[in-house]
Amino acid sequence: MKDSLNIAIAGATGYVGLELIKILSRHAKAKILYLCANKSAGKKIYNFDKKIVKKDLPKISNIKKIDWNRINILFTALPNGEAQKIAKILPQHVKLIDLSGDFRLKNSKLYKKWYGINHNCKELINKSIYAITEFSRNHLSKYNIISCPGCYPTSVQIPLIPLIQKKMINVKDIIIDSKSGYSGAGRNVKNRFKFTNIYDSVSAYGVGSHKHMAEIDQELSRISNKKVKVFFTPHLVPMFRGILSTIYLETCNKNNAIKIHKFLKNYHKQNFFVKIAKFNTPINTGEVMNTNYCKISVCKNRKNNKIIIISAIDNLIKGASGQAVQNMNVAFKYKETMGLI
Repeated sequence: MKDSLNIAIAGATGYVGLELIKILSRHAKAKILYLCANKSAGKKIYNFDKKIVKKDLPKISNIKKIDWNRINILFTALPNGEAQKIAKILPQHVKLIDLSGDFRLKNSKLYKKWYGINHNCKELINKSIYAITEFSRNHLSKYNIISCPGCYPTSVQIPLIPLIQKKMINVKDIIIDSKSGYSGAGRNVKNRFKFTNIYDSVSAYGVGSHKHMAEIDQELSRISNKKVKVFFTPHLVPMFRGILSTIYLETCNKNNAIKIHKFLKNYHKQNFFVKIAKFNTPINTGEVMNTNYCKISVCKNRKNNKIIIISAIDNLIKGASGQAVQNMNVAFKYKETMGLI
């Protein structure tokens, strides 16, 4: 365990980067030495978010200005394709914690298919770990590249992976309906959704083709040892932050909603940031907003062999920055909750 960690953040002015700064600013072992954003060099980070209260943060600079000898960790909250370029030049002593999709998929051909660009750092893909903390904590310290999952996949896998491991559900027909605040689309949301009034309407997008499908399929297939292809449709709703995923499942091996609720409650009792709601209780994103918690509700269906699981997270924290810091804490053997509560 290090006494403290010297940190650089690339992509500091995006929504996720700003959340990272707020979390790390209150982290007892973190020292932010560099804040990087190419288009804003020389500016103060407080101009981008008035809720950042720490007053001795560095001015924004170009990543080329970083003295790597001073750094222990680089967080990258950059567009897809950028972290892999940086990974090539990082010294061995610097741990990369990436919040883009660059190291999530283990097959570089699938990366090209889903992200539309070539992967130019294939040699490092297998040297990285795909890391939802609750399932990866025993391995994080061994890897120099920690790939944080996407926000939707985080909300889905926390309830599903234990059930698949225990063979409690049928993996053939998993239906996922997810709704996210528009911050999930980044600062350029207006450019991406030019013809839709996102602030007043619900919009389905990426129907049948959202890039997070590949990530969910990959991990559920790995856990089940058979090919899994989920039905997944994401929606933007007129709120700033939060994700609510509603998952429709068929049980197997004589399991029902009550048994699955009991199992998940027992499975996650050691996971501080996973909360299981009372059986058959509707939940909402307001219950987890501005926190690193994932709240899960198991609900019955009118058919005994069908269940509904609802999962709520803050997409900017448990779905991104908070999970990244949680991974850092575990990798460096700090208390898992440090900076997060």
